[in-house]
This record gives sequence, structure tokens and C-alpha cells, in this order.
Amino acid sequence: MTRVMGILNVTPDSFSDGGRWTAPAAAAEQARRMAAEGAAVIDLGGQSTRPGYAEISAEEEIARVIPALQAVVAVVQIPVSIDTYKPSVARAALAAGAQWVNDVHGLQGEGDMAAVVAEFNCPAVLMHCETDFAAQPGDTIEKLVRYFARSLATAAAAGVEEGQLILDPGIGFHKTPAQSLEILRRLPELRRFGLPLLIGVSRKSVISHVIGGEAADRLEGTLAATVLAVQQGVEYVRVHDVQANVRAVRMAQAIITPA
Repeated sequence: MTRVMGILNVTPDSFSDGGRWTAPAAAAEQARRMAAEGAAVIDLGGQSTRPGYAEISAEEEIARVIPALQAVVAVVQIPVSIDTYKPSVARAALAAGAQWVNDVHGLQGEGDMAAVVAEFNCPAVLMHCETDFAAQPGDTIEKLVRYFARSLATAAAAGVEEGQLILDPGIGFHKTPAQSLEILRRLPELRRFGLPLLIGVSRKSVISHVIGGEAADRLEGTLAATVLAVQQGVEYVRVHDVQANVRAVRMAQAIITPA
């Protein structure tokens, strides 16, 4: 079954919704809304990773996310994920009530994120992110496989339980539109690890590459990707528009798996 992860950015500069949910009360209300609409997980982040983003310090990121996180966990019953690649931010968020880690560097960034995940024994999303990916020679999926093999080796060395891990191919991160579309066609080939998959296509520029428009015009493209993810058995889709995607998932699942 495909579940929906709702995106909650408490950043002033995220590409689609920067600045809308920075106040803790606003973040809590949006989280409450997404939970009511059927989200299974809320993914809360305080560091934008949009193209050309400005990196902030761990201290500033913690100052952004902890008040919002505390407000959110007080009003929802579903797990909250901390979207960060900084171990100190992840540790602070987990101590404050977050239950998942979503690491866009796939445990291969600076610091020992794997040790934090092992310490809290929490689910962790390992995203693919290699700055030179588009120029690397070789088959697109095989390059992802090599990256994930390194991430899983790092996790194992730190004592992370493999059953806690989820793989995200990082659609749009240092990939050409053609590479992102190819990955979306070939998701079942990442099943060789035997782990759940998550995809994040919501409002990304690859959609405008195909159908035109700006970030606000990408809902239909997001829904198309979500339906194809359901068809391929993907466990999680990470989205901004929870209600529309939950409905698309339910309809697709009803067609694919009749009662």
C-alpha cells in the first residue's frame, strides 16, 4: 500500500511554499490539516535544498525547527519526520518528539548521521544525492544502486537495523529531466535491496519540463507520478498537496487491487 508523506517546510526560501508555515501556530495548523486529509507521516524541514539554496548553520536550523516541531507533535497522532542532513539537528529533533529522519545525503554527508539513527532506532529515509550524477558514465539505475550500497554499508557499520531504512532515488537532485523520468519508469529495479521506496516528485521542475508552467501549476504532473508510483508498488510518496494525492492513491489502488 502506498502512503502519503506531507511536506511541511518551516523555511523562508523553499521553492514552492517558503515562508508560509514558519510560525509554530501556522505549522501546527497545516500539520493538523494534512493529518485530517490522510497523510501517514509529516516531513518537517528547516533547511531549503532548492537549487541554489543558501546553507544555514545547525544552530539556526534547530532554532527554526524545534518550536514548530513541538507545536506539531502536540496536535497530530501520526509520526513526524525531521528533514535534515545535519546530525545535530536530527538529534535535537528526535529528542523533541520527531520519530523519523529524512536525510537528503543518504547517511553520506558530513558528521555521523548513521550513529544518530542507530541511537534512536528510528526509521530513516536515505535519499540519493550526488552532485556529479548527471555527468557520471553508466546506467542510471546502476549508479543509484552503487550509491545505496554505500549508504547501507554505512548504516550497517553504525548498527542501524536494516528494517528501519527507506530508499529515495532523489528525483530532480543533480539529475537531468530525462534521468528523473527514466528513474520513475524503472523504480522496480531498486527492489533488489528488499527495502521500501519513497519518491518525491511534488511540484518539481521535471514536471514543468514536460507540461510547462511554474511550481503552482504542477499538481496534475504530481498526481500522474503518484499514480504511477502506486502502480509500481512504491510505499511512500512525499507531497505538498496531501488531499489530492491521497485521493489519487486510493483510486489507483482500487483499480489495481479490487476489493
